[in-house]
Amino acid sequence: MAGLQLDHPTASEPKPVHGRKPIIVGLYGIPGSGKSTLLKQLEQEVGHEEFAFHDGSQVIDGTVPGGLKAFQAMGKQEQEHWRQRAIGAIGKKCKDSEKVGVVAGHFMLWSEKEQAGESVCTENDLATYTHIIYLDTRPEAIMDQRLGDLERSRESTTVNHLRRWQQQEKDQLRQLCREHHILFLSVSPHPTKLDKVSVMTKVSRLLRDFQYHSEKYNAEYAKIKLDEALGARLGRPETVLVLDADKTLAAQDTGTLFWQMVSDEETLKTLFSGPLRYSYTAFRQATLLYEETANNWEFEGLCQAVAAKVTLHPEFMSLLQKAAELKHVGVIVLTSGLRRVWEKVLETASLSNNVTVIGGGRIADGIVMTGAVKGALVSRLREHHQMYVWAFGDSPLDLDMFKVADQAIVVVGDEQMRSKSMESELTTAMDDGLQARQVLLPRTGSPRLDIAKIPVVELTDEDFLESVLRRRSPGVLIAGDRTSAKLLMTPTRNAELAGPALRTAHRQIGWYLATEFLADVVGLEKYVMPHVLGHTITGYRLAHERQTLIIALMRGGDPMAIGVNDAFPAASLAHAKHPDEIKPQNLEKSRTIILVDSVINTGKSVVEFVRRIREQYASVPIVVVANVVQDQSVLHGEFAQILEQDTKTNLVALRLSTTKFTGSGMTDTGNRLFNTTHLD
Repeated sequence: MAGLQLDHPTASEPKPVHGRKPIIVGLYGIPGSGKSTLLKQLEQEVGHEEFAFHDGSQVIDGTVPGGLKAFQAMGKQEQEHWRQRAIGAIGKKCKDSEKVGVVAGHFMLWSEKEQAGESVCTENDLATYTHIIYLDTRPEAIMDQRLGDLERSRESTTVNHLRRWQQQEKDQLRQLCREHHILFLSVSPHPTKLDKVSVMTKVSRLLRDFQYHSEKYNAEYAKIKLDEALGARLGRPETVLVLDADKTLAAQDTGTLFWQMVSDEETLKTLFSGPLRYSYTAFRQATLLYEETANNWEFEGLCQAVAAKVTLHPEFMSLLQKAAELKHVGVIVLTSGLRRVWEKVLETASLSNNVTVIGGGRIADGIVMTGAVKGALVSRLREHHQMYVWAFGDSPLDLDMFKVADQAIVVVGDEQMRSKSMESELTTAMDDGLQARQVLLPRTGSPRLDIAKIPVVELTDEDFLESVLRRRSPGVLIAGDRTSAKLLMTPTRNAELAGPALRTAHRQIGWYLATEFLADVVGLEKYVMPHVLGHTITGYRLAHERQTLIIALMRGGDPMAIGVNDAFPAASLAHAKHPDEIKPQNLEKSRTIILVDSVINTGKSVVEFVRRIREQYASVPIVVVANVVQDQSVLHGEFAQILEQDTKTNLVALRLSTTKFTGSGMTDTGNRLFNTTHLD
């Protein structure tokens, strides 16, 4: 196992979680492996302030009336009763004291005279332990220890029997631990030329990690890693491409390649298809498997060898190269696989300076990248950092980030290599509202699901690349002096025009602004539609059009809002006079919100609506659409401040005016639109 490099969390790192199940670490190994000696060394090394050390035999000696001798004279059923009481007492003490428990104990007793060993592990043990460290001492060293131990009377045995006993314990413990969600790690007490760290140092570092690491800690530490990446390397991009790695950036699965080199390529498949599935505990167990298999030096060499076998898809290579040239685009790889492998792959491709890899593989990395963590990091990019996120991935582990990204692209690989469970889970996600597109790599591959439901895009398509790489913060878009704008604004300034004719003019302006400007701000997506000749062709619509909400600010915004709805017929249209009329259920599934008003004077009303929306959904894109806007409102005041600071709020208008609009009677736009000037 590697010489772990772990320290206490720094001030900026998350702290251990209190109130959770107490951390109880079982220290196992066959008799003579050095458990008792190691327990004493650990006691000296880490102390009693945060840890409590228990020798299982001594606990039984102090618990059973008559001590250990009386216990040894009991029948099996009675012994099991006292073993369960002993571990129960340890668990209660650790919970009450909030200390990490370390317990040296036995798993199996096996006389060489017997054909099979007898497990002494109880149900209470499996319910209490959170981690088990197995001392994988060489059988020859155990034999020497047993022969030299004059204080204990042990049955004579052979090295071969000790080896079989040890292997049986490891195999059974490994399986039981997975069934009971216990993390298991085998450590060798024997330093090598490449790994001179003592077993006491290794285990003490592990105990510190076990003490702090939890699913909550993992999620918080991943956010810290993300924020550090943005601060140190990526700056403040407007758009972030978030990519899975294995079977997304390349066809290969680097975890499989790693285990092919060291032992059994089915190692990870066996783990993730077992009781732990793709849980936080499963990914932590995978990390411990990597630790158990190779020390730091060996691990680095294996990662280099694996990276040499990986070839990036040319389409992704081209996309990442283009993104690297743009300061407003950042790229982050969130890998559930091996961080070091992908750093080396990107280094070989000369992309390491422009792409940040966040992931694990070693205890020292501090995190494991679960599907939930991917989703949380994408949410943080959108909601906390106000960035536009494109998410690319291939498996169910990517669905959480797909659901919260601005754009989701499913990478579909060769049928023999692709995730078998993705089809059904993707279907469920899309039935629940997920909108996604798919890219086929290779292009000749078969798509997932119905392409009418999940359209196919090409990474090299110019329109697609433009939509990914374009600037995302236009802020204020004004039609202004365009010939089309002059023609459209003329009827609205004609004092003789009112009622239906004026409403028609406003409706035309709404449609024009929607097609000419708003579509650029929000973006488009392709979809398959029937052609009049009977075949299917590609069409375009507003990105996430069915999840777009148009809100007409009553009453002046109604005709223009209808025009916007004409351009985006699948969008929903609602009306509101006051911000509190916006219902939360109307917002919760919206991917874009369009606020429409005919005239913006100070911007006060619009500001109230934006704030109302932001109270509930911090990251949903908002586009304000208006006919005419008083120029000072976008230069000074609260509305101008929102447009400057909130990159997810934009303004699209036909024209700016230096005139302040405090209309009433004949000059009020609402009265003119609805022929109510005489009622004012």
